[in-house]
Amino acid sequence: MHIKGIHHVSAITANAKENYDFYTNVLGMRLVKKTVNQDDTSMYHLFYADEKGNPGTDLTFFEIKRAGNTYPGTHSISTTSLRVQNDDSLTFWQERFDEYNVDQDPITVRADRKTLSFRDPEGQRLMLVSDEQNHGVASGTPWSRSKVPVDKGITGLGPVHLTVSNALPTITVLKDILGFKEVGKVENRIILETGEGGTGAEIHIEERTDLPREKPGRGSVHHVAFRVEDEEELEQWKEIIQKAGFPNSGLVDRYYFKSLYFREPNHILFELATDGPGFATDEHIDHLGEELALPPFLESKRKEIEAKLIPLETK
Repeated sequence: MHIKGIHHVSAITANAKENYDFYTNVLGMRLVKKTVNQDDTSMYHLFYADEKGNPGTDLTFFEIKRAGNTYPGTHSISTTSLRVQNDDSLTFWQERFDEYNVDQDPITVRADRKTLSFRDPEGQRLMLVSDEQNHGVASGTPWSRSKVPVDKGITGLGPVHLTVSNALPTITVLKDILGFKEVGKVENRIILETGEGGTGAEIHIEERTDLPREKPGRGSVHHVAFRVEDEEELEQWKEIIQKAGFPNSGLVDRYYFKSLYFREPNHILFELATDGPGFATDEHIDHLGEELALPPFLESKRKEIEAKLIPLETK
């Protein structure tokens, strides 16, 4: 039993319409689910992913309309990486970002891979990472109906970067409880991986004692989720986490997957999520994300929920 890799990353937006426009029209990702936050149904929860919404490809957003600015710092998920197929793809993206006036940095080599850091319109910290030299967890398949050519498209989530004031407690949780292994250090970042390894299974930890604690808002990340095979394994992970003394959510049915949440010592929220059943559970694979999808336990409240949402056209 082991963590298979990154499952998804969930972030915050203050404007679902503009968020949808950027992630589908500029980044070319597919909206695979338009639903609501199950803990607060007054806000959208948007899921962008590859062609089929495979685990390991999902970047999700909660819409919190009154979210303020993010003030970066420690105790945070400070960068989310997105995988592309090769080095040449980064040149394509550099030119595309120029065309769409996306805030970006020069192409840089990090951990022996070419990368391109950029920000979305709300300051969400993102990085494209080339899979040209990658060996490990398989990537997804770019959306064939995307405005981005398939051979240049985003194929899934890459390394997730954490910034903390004291790295040891976080590293201890990842290694001793979740089974990650330390595989290297680049500059001031410690690299850990799990499962088959590679870009889809890495956590990079940066220790910074010169920064205040991050004040999250729009453009910040809420949590990172790690992949587990199924509900049976998730039950076993619950026992492991409880025995380690960490308060946790217990198993939560998110309908598209089952989850368990806990905070590590630097207060970063970790989720363990099952690979299935997946986003085609309640929609045909050809029409994912076109309508507001609600899990069965919320369906009876559809009219009430829809009345609180600003319509978002996604067809």
